[in-house]
Amino acid sequence: MAYQFSKYASHYRNLTYLGVPIIIGQLGNIVLSFADTLMIGHHSTQELAAAAFVNNMFTLVILLALGFSYAVTAIVGTLYGQERTGRIGEVMRSAVAANTCLAAVLTAAMTLLYLNIHRLGQPEELLPLMRPYFLIQLMSLPFVCWFNTFKQFADGITDTRLPMWVLIGGNLINIIGNWLLIYGHLGLPEMGLNGAGLSTMASRIMMAAVMVTLFFRGSRYSDYRKGWQAGRLTRSDFRQINVMGIPLALQMGMETAAFSLSSVMVGWIGTTALAAHQVMLTISQLGYMVYYGMAAAVAVRTSNFMGQHDLTAVRRSATAGFHLILLLAVAIVLPIFLFRHSMGYLFTDNADVCGMVALTIVPFMIYQFGDGLQCTYANALRGISYVRPLMWVAFVAYFVISLPLGYLFGIRMAYGLEGIWYAFPFGLTTAGVLYYLYFRQRLAQTDKN
Repeated sequence: MAYQFSKYASHYRNLTYLGVPIIIGQLGNIVLSFADTLMIGHHSTQELAAAAFVNNMFTLVILLALGFSYAVTAIVGTLYGQERTGRIGEVMRSAVAANTCLAAVLTAAMTLLYLNIHRLGQPEELLPLMRPYFLIQLMSLPFVCWFNTFKQFADGITDTRLPMWVLIGGNLINIIGNWLLIYGHLGLPEMGLNGAGLSTMASRIMMAAVMVTLFFRGSRYSDYRKGWQAGRLTRSDFRQINVMGIPLALQMGMETAAFSLSSVMVGWIGTTALAAHQVMLTISQLGYMVYYGMAAAVAVRTSNFMGQHDLTAVRRSATAGFHLILLLAVAIVLPIFLFRHSMGYLFTDNADVCGMVALTIVPFMIYQFGDGLQCTYANALRGISYVRPLMWVAFVAYFVISLPLGYLFGIRMAYGLEGIWYAFPFGLTTAGVLYYLYFRQRLAQTDKN
């Protein structure tokens, strides 16, 4: 079927209107990660390597928590399309309870990991740096879950600008805190990596506190607050959030595991490779978060249209989202490729680390199409509340394909860090194709019914 711009014009416009604030907010997270990596890298290469391992372990659980909270967007977005304001406030009771339970489970799991960190084969000299930084990150984990809950609520009712400003404010606090605590400015002690951790924790507490305060005190949410006050925590709502949230969490968790758990293998190669891996993960998160910002807008729009039973608009919104994500991919990849030999020097003065960074940019470019495809249609499936296939597709793509290939290329075939990164395109593209096929199949079934 021939492409007709007129069919998608309104979807491009509305997705951009919703997606740009989410992208800016997501870029705020990248700025936070960039700031930590830049400042730590110039303080100490060993601290950069220690931060690489700890941050990648926490990235796994933080994105798992984010995936779980995405159930809130789908449920709230559908109710918003039906103009059921009071019901949205009632559902938020169960959303907060479910995400608090998740925070407790994740904190317990990461505590167990902390107690066994010395068994994971990491360089011995990094363990004294890893342990205190790990504990600081652990204490801030519940605040991440609470912030996610209220952010996804705001996104579901198309109020994407408020979370954007909160994220920007949180990142400013983090950057200033890094400057003060990593290097010891204005009479404060020079704390290095631990200073970066404390600064990040302060920003996470602030962001959660602001979102909670605005929900319970802000005038713009008064109608939703009435629903909260009139409603109660129900087993059916709690169950619905978990039934949707667990597959979404596992999908994002397994996707992230393809990158984060690869850090364990990179640690077997050495400290230099681990530092380069952290730099490249920080760069690659730029594309990931930008795509997910636009894809989150796809989830919001498709959930709104599903609430209105407009399947044609659901299809076109998803397709338009993929078009926009491909444009974003080109805009991101070109400058990274052109400056691939100097990119690493933004983070460290170590020439060996920078050389490894340049080698991993080629596989990074290769997997952009697959990453864009899986971002779009995973979120489209979320928007239409068809999340069950996400679990097994993610398991096959990332645990059966990507991680084993990383071990084969990087460790067994001795291609090192570059080999591990060449495994990622296989998993991401497999996931994208399967999500797309499931999306088409689900809408076809819904059409028949």
